[in-house]
Amino acid sequence: MEVSRVRALRGPNRWSQRAAIEAIVQCSAAESSAKALKALASELRVHFPELDSPRNLAHALAVTVLHLQIRAGCAVSFLHVATTSEHDTYQVVIEYREEAVGLLALELAHQACTALAQGKNFDFSSAVDRLRDLDEDQRLGPSTASIVRAASARGIPFTRLTEGSLVRFGWGSRARRIQAAETSESSAIAESIAQDKELTKTLLETAGISVPKGRQVINAEDAWNAALEIGLPVVVKPRDGNQGKGVAVNLTAREQVMTAYAAATEVRRDVLVEQFLPGHDFRLLVVGDRLVAAARRDPPQVTGDGITSVQGLIERVNSDPRRGGGHATSLTKITTDATTLATLLEQGLTLADVPAAGQRVVLRNNCNLSTGGTATDVTDQVHPVLAECAIDAAQMVGLDVCGIDVVCQTVTQPLEAQGGGIVEVNAAPGLRMHLDPSYGSAQPVGEAIIDALFGADDNGRIPLVAVTGNNGKTTTVRLIAHLLAQVGHRVGMTGTDGVWVNGRRIDTGDCSGPRSARSVLAHPDVDAAVFETARGGLLREGLAFDRCDVAVVTNIGRGDHLGMNFIETAAQLAEVKGTIVRNVAPTGMGVLNAADPLVAEMAQTCPGSVTFFARDRHHPLMAAHRVRGNRVVFEDGGAIVAVQGNVEHRFALRDIPFTNEGQLGFQVENAMAAIAAVWALGLDWTRVRAGLQSFSTDAAGVPGRFNVSYHRGATVIADYGHNPDAMIALVEAVESIPARRRSVVISGAGDRRDIDLSDQTRILGQAFDDVVLYQDACQRGRADGEVLALLRQGLDGARRTRRVDEIQGEFRAIDTALRRLRPGDLCLILVDQVEQALAHIAARIDGLAPALASQLRTNRHPDTRLRGSAGLAQAA
Repeated sequence: MEVSRVRALRGPNRWSQRAAIEAIVQCSAAESSAKALKALASELRVHFPELDSPRNLAHALAVTVLHLQIRAGCAVSFLHVATTSEHDTYQVVIEYREEAVGLLALELAHQACTALAQGKNFDFSSAVDRLRDLDEDQRLGPSTASIVRAASARGIPFTRLTEGSLVRFGWGSRARRIQAAETSESSAIAESIAQDKELTKTLLETAGISVPKGRQVINAEDAWNAALEIGLPVVVKPRDGNQGKGVAVNLTAREQVMTAYAAATEVRRDVLVEQFLPGHDFRLLVVGDRLVAAARRDPPQVTGDGITSVQGLIERVNSDPRRGGGHATSLTKITTDATTLATLLEQGLTLADVPAAGQRVVLRNNCNLSTGGTATDVTDQVHPVLAECAIDAAQMVGLDVCGIDVVCQTVTQPLEAQGGGIVEVNAAPGLRMHLDPSYGSAQPVGEAIIDALFGADDNGRIPLVAVTGNNGKTTTVRLIAHLLAQVGHRVGMTGTDGVWVNGRRIDTGDCSGPRSARSVLAHPDVDAAVFETARGGLLREGLAFDRCDVAVVTNIGRGDHLGMNFIETAAQLAEVKGTIVRNVAPTGMGVLNAADPLVAEMAQTCPGSVTFFARDRHHPLMAAHRVRGNRVVFEDGGAIVAVQGNVEHRFALRDIPFTNEGQLGFQVENAMAAIAAVWALGLDWTRVRAGLQSFSTDAAGVPGRFNVSYHRGATVIADYGHNPDAMIALVEAVESIPARRRSVVISGAGDRRDIDLSDQTRILGQAFDDVVLYQDACQRGRADGEVLALLRQGLDGARRTRRVDEIQGEFRAIDTALRRLRPGDLCLILVDQVEQALAHIAARIDGLAPALASQLRTNRHPDTRLRGSAGLAQAA
């Protein structure tokens, strides 16, 4: 059994809305036999009794991956095994929660199945332990996880930015960040103040808040002098410590103070000595201007049974499954160190001593959960005056999320009434004690933090449009982005020619995948996003978002890129591209081409509403959809018409220049799709009209998408069309333009099927007099000359073509075609290297004469200006 092409599908994908590991599994004939499969299943059931009978070896591998994760404590349930066009080769898909855990589970499952199939042993227990340890390292801690859960419950998207606890909520300009209980609203100055215990006390005293007396000391002797000045007992602690590190309390003797000072200096150089306040240790959690939780914290302790030593009692307490080694569990294991030994010595005990039955043994004098303490929820008991005092303390320091440490006898009375005080104000407080207290009720602290970051009606999302299809994606994306910009949105846009934010390109190349989409969603200057969503990115990684507001599918037609990645048919391609439709928000809209059956079928899987578009208003699907009161967009009487019920909006095609007054059918369809998309987003119709009129498909605006220039009195069109459906649309377009003689420059991508390559020239041969063939810079696995032979084959018996030339190199082919042009001719150049080819065309036109070059640069000469289809009507 060979496992290859392992991918992490990090977002919604072809198979599921869940993150999953996908792999190709190839099995040998011997491994695939019924006898071998039965034997393997029997061995697996020894370790996983709940295992169903696997259908094949790949299925056995998949269920092993799933059950290893389940045994390790991961909440996963989805798996899928798909056959492929290759014999005994399968695609397996298994859900994961943590990517590293899913990948390791696949590796271990492969080892296990291989070993068992060979009659060898495999240590499943050790494998599960490895996965469990890795999962604990990788997953979010309880504080961060509680905030993430609260965000998810409100539909706020989140993205984990590091393997730690840094998380972004929301998208673009509406995003916020947290790191554990620290938020993007937390002031660095406030956190600095909270770190400085002495400064914090000074500020609180200024506000009239009760705090213990104390001062900073410079050495151990000074610490003892300060203790005498303040009055015993005292507390010794680092000036800017956290988590109770280096803190010693209730010190009454010189030796204790000296030892405590030494321990504190191991944490920080600056040390404070403070008045010891008698009472219990309470933590009050303030978020914004609200007290949201309170807990009484008790120090780590054990209770004697008259039989077991102190060490044994500690081990018994640490066996509680709620206790772990860090912050991933609700409680922390009790550790033994010098502080523990000193605390025991104060009680006349050592670790080896056996306490009497019922004897309470305190193991250290601070109550932090991080050192093994416990917590009891007292939120409902806090006196209103004490709550206001805690809020005042947080606001005095300036923290939006704040843990207030209070020492007093009870929280049912104000501090002044009982001689209590606030001893510390903490930034980024731990939330464990409130989420899973040892005793009492859990408090919704994650919800409180999310509510403070996002208003009641704010889900942190920006308008998001995803566009896919075989042809027309790039133009439709650009047009939607242009229309959104008309209403003042700073638009983030991805496509095959780069990433754009607010009109500025921030990345180049083919950026139609999820990585580029994520970069837009992370950008703080983005108010709306429009993503070209290509097949490749969907297959490699899935979507970059959990759901979109609008999903536009322009067409599927006969398909493209078939025969690659086990996508053999147009229906399978439609399943992949339909991923964006299946992940439309329930309040969102699917914009679908009614004239394309494979696209129209996607309406059945759209969770939101559907707008159909088609040029033919009488298409049965359009008519039925309209009768039901749904939205439709169609062409009628020289206009694009958007209709729902009795409401109708008309856009004259003469006012949409890039459609050439409706002669360019594919541009009319692109305009309809874009109009439907922005309709779903509620854009103002006046702004939409203005945007349609001002949109240009020139080489600068939409490179390689029917870019028109004029040279020697001839029309030159550059386009990136590269599949048979695109050829049909282009032929229809050029036949609407009067021309004395038509020529075309074309190559083909080597990774396309033979029939797709020959079909392109077969279609073009019916409309063009001259054909110039050239070989792509990259043959993508084809032998030299193989693509050209297939293109020539498509021209056999061509109705119109009279001349065929083969030229080595794209630019030489372009030069050959341009040299032959005469007034009234038309030349279609199907470019491969889009930006370089367009620059080459512009340079050849620029190079005609210095005077013409100057006019081109100033964009004034109608016969040589490189422009979009908007100029066709005038030229014709």
